[in-house]
Order: sequence, then structure tokens, then C-alpha cells
Amino acid sequence: MSGPNKSYVNKSLSTPQFLRYNRHVMTENIGEQGQLDIVSARVMIVGMGGLGCAASQYLAASGIGSITLIDHDVVEISNLQRQVLFTSQDIGEPKVCAAQQRLKYLNPLININAINQSVLELNLSEQLKNVDIVLDCTDNATTRHFINSHAVASKIKLVSASAIQCQGQLVSFDFSNSQSPCYECLFPNKPTQSLNCSTSGVLSPLLGVMGSLQAIEVIRMLLNKSTSISELITFDAWGMIVSNLKVKKEQSCKVCCNHLD
Repeated sequence: MSGPNKSYVNKSLSTPQFLRYNRHVMTENIGEQGQLDIVSARVMIVGMGGLGCAASQYLAASGIGSITLIDHDVVEISNLQRQVLFTSQDIGEPKVCAAQQRLKYLNPLININAINQSVLELNLSEQLKNVDIVLDCTDNATTRHFINSHAVASKIKLVSASAIQCQGQLVSFDFSNSQSPCYECLFPNKPTQSLNCSTSGVLSPLLGVMGSLQAIEVIRMLLNKSTSISELITFDAWGMIVSNLKVKKEQSCKVCCNHLD
């Protein structure tokens, strides 16, 4: 993908858009043209757990023009500790359907598409043809590697985050650059069992922090302002410690050095 729909270039925000996004327009490094880029963007969010709930709300509120949600789970009572888009009334409902409704209430000016299906069962390559950036908000290694390989093949941007206990991680890649490393370079082994919120627990606000950071990184990428692409950012919630580690491309990587056709 070449980036957001540039049909918005040299156009103006509509009056409803200008009123809604006025604080963005006033912000240094965004302005009206930057908001037009945001409005024309197409983003996919895979996983509507704690990360997806936080990221989707801020991306919808920010004016991302088209957001596609993918998840096959239903809302359970144990989700409500951290998945703040849902309420007790949503228990038993498909997450993407409940999220789609709430996000449309939040911002009726944008398009919200809901796919109530496991991403592993989709033709993801086909879905990614109409996407600028994909967010990996899932919680298991198999799905993360699956999304990564298809994002590499589609040559789009990927923003991945995770959170467990009190530790969060964020990493982003731009696969339109053939020299970019990928998630497989960073985590080459696929463990048979992986830690997740269901098995290990997680501090509720940590999901909000990491999901919000994903939303920020999406906007930075859309505006060509990101300086942390291909860097692993870790956050220790108890210590309030943030650290960065540059991810290097592994020449033996079976994904980004020999990606899908």
C-alpha cells in the first residue's frame, strides 16, 4: 500500500469534521492536512481484548476514516476488568459487534467494519489489500506470527503490542521498506505455550497504556512522524520504566527474507 488515500490532498475538512477534530488541527505536526491524512486512513485491528479496546477508541475518536475489527470471541464477565469498551450488558455478545456499535456512537463520521471470525480462518492477504496499517492486539504467539507474515507479504505497516502481569511491549514495522526486520526476527521461536492474560493475569490500566501507544504510533506513521519504527519499546508499569531496543533484520529470517508471494 502507498499510504492513506491522497484524494484528500489540497481539500478541506468538512464543517462537522473541523468541529470534531479541531484540537488536532490546532496541534503542531498535525494541522488540517495531517487530519485529512488521518481521515483518509484505513486501519485493521486484530483482537478486541484490552489492547484492541483502547486502541480502537482513540483511533475512532481521532478520525481514522475506515477501521476494520477482527475477533471471534464473545464478551465474558472476566473481560470487563480490562476491556473497557464493553459493559455487563454485552456479556455473551460477539466482541466485534459490541465494539462496532460503541465506536459508531463515539464517532458517526467514520466507517467501522466488523468481522466476527478468527483471523486464522480468513484470507488475510485479501483483507489487507485495502489496509494501510494493521494492529496486532492479539495474545498468542501463533496469531502474532501469522499476522506478521501476511503483513510482510502485503508490504504494509504493522504495529504490535502485548501486555502481561505489569510488563508491556510495543514494536512497529514498515514492510514497504524491503530492509525492514519483522516480528519473526525479534521472536524467531514459536513456543507451544505462551503466556497471556487468561493464564498469567495483567494489570488493567497497562492494557490501556499499551493500546493507547499503539494508537499514537499509528498516527505518527500516517503523518510520517514516527522515529521508533523497528524498535522494541518495553514498559514496566510498577517501576514506570521505559526502554528501547533496536530490532535488526536477521538475514536467515524465513519470513522477511523469504516472505509469502
